[in-house]
Amino acid sequence: MAFAEHPKQEILLPVKRSFIALSLILALLLNLIPLQGLALASWPDFIALTILYWCISQPQRVGISAAFAMGLLMDIGDGSPFGQHALAYTIMAFAALVLHRRLSNFGLAKQAPQIGLILIAGQLIILLTGLLGGSHFPGWDFFLASVTGTLLWPFLSSMLRIPQKPRSDSDAL
Repeated sequence: MAFAEHPKQEILLPVKRSFIALSLILALLLNLIPLQGLALASWPDFIALTILYWCISQPQRVGISAAFAMGLLMDIGDGSPFGQHALAYTIMAFAALVLHRRLSNFGLAKQAPQIGLILIAGQLIILLTGLLGGSHFPGWDFFLASVTGTLLWPFLSSMLRIPQKPRSDSDAL
């Protein structure tokens, strides 16, 4: 019965650098969609989710430097204090890199709560750096993005894994 607890191990094709870059650019564009109100508060941080996915599945290709660069781009695009997102993304990437072996042993549904904790930690860093910079407390709905990001994790991970799955050979027996 212990075998049912482990996810099905599958051999994935190597991921192309261009696909990683495309996914990060798409995540940046999704983060920069102009939203207001509850839609803005509940919109997940796609850059954080994408960086976490690549740090867990491809730690030799995506790491802290990519997280820092994406954080600086997000700071510029969002108009937030320079380095705020960069600090949060690098700490989240570090946590994902430290835990990537553990997280890769779990299925996507069991990874989601742990990813949620990393997302909350990243949002706490963004909140604290914002408060230190003089902004006001945004309210408790600020943490809705972590909840929606946690719920979105299995779907996003499955979508990013599609190009890595080997194609089935119709001629094979």
